[in-house]
Amino acid sequence: MKKIVTLGEIMLRLSTHVGERLSQADQLSMHYGGAEANVGVSLSQFGFDVYFVSKVPNNALGKAVERHLLSNGVHIDYLVKGGERLGTYYLETGIGERSAAVTYDRKFSSFSHLTVEELDLEAILSEAEVFHMSGITLALSPNLRELALLAMKKAKELGVKTSFDFNYRASLWSQEEASLAIKPLLPYTDICFCGDLDAIYLLGIQQADDVLSKTEKLTYYYHEIQKRYPNIQFMSSTFRTVLSASDNKLQGNHYTGGTLYQSKEHHISQIVDRVGGGDAFASGVLYGIVEQLPPGQLISFATAASALKHTVHGDANAFSAEEVLKFAGTSAGEIVR
Repeated sequence: MKKIVTLGEIMLRLSTHVGERLSQADQLSMHYGGAEANVGVSLSQFGFDVYFVSKVPNNALGKAVERHLLSNGVHIDYLVKGGERLGTYYLETGIGERSAAVTYDRKFSSFSHLTVEELDLEAILSEAEVFHMSGITLALSPNLRELALLAMKKAKELGVKTSFDFNYRASLWSQEEASLAIKPLLPYTDICFCGDLDAIYLLGIQQADDVLSKTEKLTYYYHEIQKRYPNIQFMSSTFRTVLSASDNKLQGNHYTGGTLYQSKEHHISQIVDRVGGGDAFASGVLYGIVEQLPPGQLISFATAASALKHTVHGDANAFSAEEVLKFAGTSAGEIVR
């Protein structure tokens, strides 16, 4: 099986039941997840040999994380034990016109104290097909920013494809801080997940003309990003139309070789759990790149994977590649030149 490595924080998620405010709740549902862990779980479901790199406390919650990863086929060989606490976040489930809300409790987590000295990057990345991480990791501590850059450089040195998801979270840091941390990684990035707002506010690209359609604007931004970073071979994102907290429309975008490919628009009604939809999309794109799917089929697969994630509880996707392919159908995505 092909080896994939992801690096990031996995957290305990505590969710309210539908119709309850967090301030009202006296019972919460438990799940485990985090951006890079979710991508790893999905890729394991797709049949890859996935290794998750992180740090968790040596206590019952750390053991629960191990159980979660192992039960989903993810290797924990590089899961460091130590520190004082597992990061936690609270999800107030949305309904109707009321959006979901997230409250983080992750400062001073075990993962935020992870250092490069605790990892053998050469051994971790050796023979991997892809190394994936996100901007959330960069937001958590200076030592993680140092680790992330060294890991990206080592991956490139070893001939490993590198994948970076901007995944900007305003509750974790400012746009200025994010921009300063993200830009040094981009010269070492092969696969990038970013959208128009990332281009404008984190990379400082001039806004596209308002007369352009949203598809034309995204194509312009991707052209401009590739001018600055010609090493980036693939860029992907989604267009999401929120009709209500439980009723969304989703379309995928994938840019490669100077062309933007788009999936059909999925109408996802009666959403069970939106959290992790972007991570499922990212895992679908990575699957398509590793398996060398044609770009139209790749973006159809990735968007279908995200749409399916919305139908199950928890942060991570629970569908095999065969199930996603069946759901996506055989039609190729639309090409937009």
